[in-house]
Amino acid sequence: MTRQTRERMIEALLFASAVTAVVIVLLIMVFLFKEGAPFLLKFGIHTFCLGMEWNPIAMDGEPSYGIFPMIVGSVYIAAGSLVLAVPLGISCAVFLVEIAPLWAEALIRRGVELLVGIPSVVLGFFGLVLLVPLIRDSAGGFGFSILAGSVILAIMALPHIISISADAITAVPETYKQASLALGATRWHTIRNVILPAARSGIVAAVILGMGNSIGETMAVLMVTGNSPILPAPFYDVLDPVRTMTANIVIEMNYAAPGDHRQALFATGIVLFVMVAILNAISHRALKSKMEAGR
Repeated sequence: MTRQTRERMIEALLFASAVTAVVIVLLIMVFLFKEGAPFLLKFGIHTFCLGMEWNPIAMDGEPSYGIFPMIVGSVYIAAGSLVLAVPLGISCAVFLVEIAPLWAEALIRRGVELLVGIPSVVLGFFGLVLLVPLIRDSAGGFGFSILAGSVILAIMALPHIISISADAITAVPETYKQASLALGATRWHTIRNVILPAARSGIVAAVILGMGNSIGETMAVLMVTGNSPILPAPFYDVLDPVRTMTANIVIEMNYAAPGDHRQALFATGIVLFVMVAILNAISHRALKSKMEAGR
């Protein structure tokens, strides 16, 4: 077998792998829309997404399928996790690339990699046993809350934000830093005014990917948020329980009867899929603009 033949076989294998990944995603999309689209056409996207009440097994009236409180809960928890994770993640990335000695960088990176490998159910159990009682005793409420979910998801989002932000900062040309220092800027001013703005697109992509990961998380959120399908009252109360879209699917899919209830859960999956796809598109655009700016 010649070298050219081996290279063609490797290219064909890589192409087949890429096509397989695309086909799998398309099949998932087809299945999801096949099961959920009839429900959306029957009840209306507006009514489904903006409805305030979720009661699919009503005994004394018409079932109601409104997921607006769950959309709000998902966004609240994802946004709360970013409020906690973004400053810490970017600070850690700056420390790793610009300040830390080699031994500290290696140690922290290993810790970040280990954090990625912790199963979400383990983090959820940690939140259930330690975080929820801590919030209940110190801040009030039931403990199962938006705040608890945000803290757990912040822990889960940190590795992604740290890794991608560190790569973006590393990709900043060394000449930028040298020029800034040569003009008399301090190390901190160089980081704040030169390096971070130059790496902004990559950092934005890291934040968006972290948010997509937070919105799609299920088990950890299921264990610490209380799973109440209502809006917080008042609207800004982070100590109120909520239910996310992913938790709603997991909780009710086991006993959902074929028909409107089951289709409503698939329709919830469609809404979630569209939200994550939009976030991924924004992230891809941010990365593309960074590459174009670097040319």
